[in-house]
Amino acid sequence: MAEVTQAGRRRTLTTRWPLRRWLTIATAVLVVVFIGAIAVGSVAIAGLNSARTRLADDVDPGVNQTLLYTRALLDQETGVRGYALTGDRNSLDPYVSGQQAQKAMAAQLMALIGNEPGIAESLRRCNDLVAQWRTEYAEPTIARINLSGLSHGQGGAVDAGQTQFTSVRNASDQLQVAALKARDDARDELAGAATLLIVVCVVIGAVLLALFVLLMFATRAAVAGPLAELAAGVRKVADGDFDRTVQVVGPLELVQLADDVDWMRSMILAEVANQRSINAQLDEASEDLRRSNAELEQFAYVASHDLQEPLRKVASFCQLLERRYGGQLDERGEQYIAFAVDGAKRMQVLINDLLAFSRVGRHTHDQLELSSSALIDEAIRNLDQVINETGARVRVFDGPEPPIVLGEQALLTAVFQNLISNAIKFRGDDPPVIRIQVRSAEQEKAWEFSVTDNGIGIAPEYAERVFVLFQRLHGKSQYPGTGIGLAMCRKIVEYHGGRIWIDTEYTGGTRVCFTLPVLQPVTVLDEQETAANSSEAEAST
Repeated sequence: MAEVTQAGRRRTLTTRWPLRRWLTIATAVLVVVFIGAIAVGSVAIAGLNSARTRLADDVDPGVNQTLLYTRALLDQETGVRGYALTGDRNSLDPYVSGQQAQKAMAAQLMALIGNEPGIAESLRRCNDLVAQWRTEYAEPTIARINLSGLSHGQGGAVDAGQTQFTSVRNASDQLQVAALKARDDARDELAGAATLLIVVCVVIGAVLLALFVLLMFATRAAVAGPLAELAAGVRKVADGDFDRTVQVVGPLELVQLADDVDWMRSMILAEVANQRSINAQLDEASEDLRRSNAELEQFAYVASHDLQEPLRKVASFCQLLERRYGGQLDERGEQYIAFAVDGAKRMQVLINDLLAFSRVGRHTHDQLELSSSALIDEAIRNLDQVINETGARVRVFDGPEPPIVLGEQALLTAVFQNLISNAIKFRGDDPPVIRIQVRSAEQEKAWEFSVTDNGIGIAPEYAERVFVLFQRLHGKSQYPGTGIGLAMCRKIVEYHGGRIWIDTEYTGGTRVCFTLPVLQPVTVLDEQETAANSSEAEAST
């Protein structure tokens, strides 16, 4: 059923557009709008540049040329009039230069603004009227004066020439009016182009702003909204609402993501149900184990008493037989009685060691801050007799100040006592020399203790085996013992959060190392919390 539902969802997803397609379409629209905006803006800028070029490069210089053209016309009239009044040939210089300047100015004027309305016609009319004035007045007047000189009544001829030149002035004024009108038109065109550019920029900005707002809302509706909805659904599932279905409406990728999250939710829900079932089974098994351990402990306690009582009787009666009938038994009989007594005593030691081993971690007491030096001193006092008998020397902490550790005093004392006892027991020909040292193991946040001796040592291949219960490397006749000591040391050290091992690199005897956690300092906050908890407890009491 789950596979069918998943397949149906996949078929539904194929009808949706993926986010990549939406982004492609949005990008294409933006590109088209940007290209259009660039094109329209370019046309507006080109129009502005064209209007500015027309005004600055053509019309304004053309207006100046009309003034120079008019000046050339006036120079011609001034030269002829001066010659007619004075008869001085030098007075004709403006007339001659004015004709040359007229031709040059007319050509430049046509090149600059000849295509402007009224300019070409006004210029042609001025040229025609000036030519007519020269033909009808200027040239005849100059020729007459050259031939007969000045005569009385010449002033009337001058007045007649000025009257005839008035038409030229009027035509020149019309030319200037046409040029000024062309300049006004060019200025209007420039202002219109600038206004158009401003309008185009405003429109482009408005369009881009509208597109930005549209894309923002579209993104919020198509991506941000579904993402927020998906995040809210995921948070509710994370808060423990595993029965909530995670679904969103949006682009294909988000719908697929929501579908995958919902599938993961279903898997988590199944795992949670399975884990709850396993936890229930574990709780039941833990309860059975606790009950079994309690029964086993009770059995061990009863068995120890039931076993030790017959052993004590066996040992007592064997010793009684030895005292009463010692003289009547041969050497072998006395040896048999000694074997029986020794076996009973060793059985008692073994039972006591087994009981002590089984109680490690079961009968817990309050863990206290203990001086490691005090623990070692107590272990040495417990072994004082054997140390004196063997001539052993124990050197403690050549280096730093002995640290303070957290633990149960009896158990940690037993660790040092067992290790020192083994160092004395498994000695060589020389008297035992035992060094107990400590250093800081910063990586493990622990204190590393080491007990080093000059005894027979332990081969590297047996470095792990010696910590197994009842494992012995030597016969009982060579080195007495039950094979429980190092196993008990490992159990005690691990119970206190440390580890124990044989240093296989040391070859001068045996070096046993173990770690104990560094004592964590109590912060002010912890003290305040402890005081607050104590106050609450007293108040509730």
